Amino acid sequence: MSSEHNNPRNPIRIGSRGSQLALWQANHILYALRDAGYHVELEIIRTTGDRMQQPGFVPPPNLDGKGIFIKEIEEALEEGRIDLAVHSLKDLPTKLAPQFTLAAIPKRADARDVWVCEPYWALHTLPTGGRIGTTSPRRRAQILALRPDVTFVEVRGNIDTRLRKLEQGQCDALVLAAAGLDRLKRTESVHQRFSPCELCPAPGQGALALETRSPEHAIDEDRDTYIRNAIAFLEHPYTRFAIDAERTTLDALGGGCSLPIGAHCFHEEGKWKMVAQVVSPDGESMVQVETEATNDANPIALGNCVADDLKSKGALDLLNPVFSAD
Repeated sequence: MSSEHNNPRNPIRIGSRGSQLALWQANHILYALRDAGYHVELEIIRTTGDRMQQPGFVPPPNLDGKGIFIKEIEEALEEGRIDLAVHSLKDLPTKLAPQFTLAAIPKRADARDVWVCEPYWALHTLPTGGRIGTTSPRRRAQILALRPDVTFVEVRGNIDTRLRKLEQGQCDALVLAAAGLDRLKRTESVHQRFSPCELCPAPGQGALALETRSPEHAIDEDRDTYIRNAIAFLEHPYTRFAIDAERTTLDALGGGCSLPIGAHCFHEEGKWKMVAQVVSPDGESMVQVETEATNDANPIALGNCVADDLKSKGALDLLNPVFSAD
C-alpha cells in the first residue's frame, strides 16, 4: 500500500447517487476499503435519473433513457473529481465509454425479484384486476405472461417512496429487486421471491459495479493504478463471469434496460447455468432458453450462444414492437 497515495489529505474519493440504497452501496464499499487500511471519502452526485423522479421534471428533448443514473457520476470520474464510482450494475449500459472500466465487481446479492404485499402473499392470490406498482417494462411483460388480468400503476422514486405509496393504497402490491430490500432491511412485507424461470431478473441485477478511469485514459497514471489495485480485493470472479454472460446476451439483443429481457447466469453443481427470457410487451408471447456450460466456459461465448438461441426461437420478433416505439 503506497503511503504516497494513501494519506488523509488525498483519500480515495467515491462518487455515488444520494438515494438511500445508493448510499448503502457506496458506504458498503467505503467501509470495506477503510477496513483494509485505506483513507476514503464519499461525494454525493445528483443525476438526471434522480431529477426525473421529482414532480414537475421536464425531460430534455435529447434524453434517450440510457445511462440516466450514471451520466453526471461518469463526468466527475472523467474530470478527476472522484476516483471511483459505485453503481447498481443493471443501471450501466452494456458498453462503457472507452475512458472507463469496470475495475471490480463484488460478490452479488440475491438477483431475484420479489413480491411485496401484505394482504396477498403471492402473485397468484391477488384478486382479478389487482393493481401492481412497477415501471419496469420487463417486469410488466413477465407479470402479464403469468397474470394477464392485472393492471399496473406508475410508481417511481426510491424504495421508501414506493413502500409508502403501497401503504397509502396507490397500488395493491409492488414487484421490486430483492437486493435493494435486503440491503436496506425492508423485507417485512416480502412473501414471495420469484424463481428466475418465472420472472427472469434483469441482466446484472443484484450486483454492484466499481467503475474507474481506464488505464488508457488515466489522469495521473500512478494514482489511477493505485486506485485499481486498492479495490482489486473486492473482485468476485464468479459474479464477473455471470455478469459478462448476461450483459453479452442483452447487448446481442439490442441492449438497454427498457427492453423486456431477462437473463440470469449462476454456478451450480460444478457448472454454469443460464436462463433467459424475452417477452412481448403484452405478455402474450414468450421465448425462454435454459442452458448449461462447463466450468471452464467463456462467458462471452455463453452469452452469445444464449442470444443466438433466443433469436432462433423468434425473440427479435417479440422485441420489434419495442424497437418500433423507441
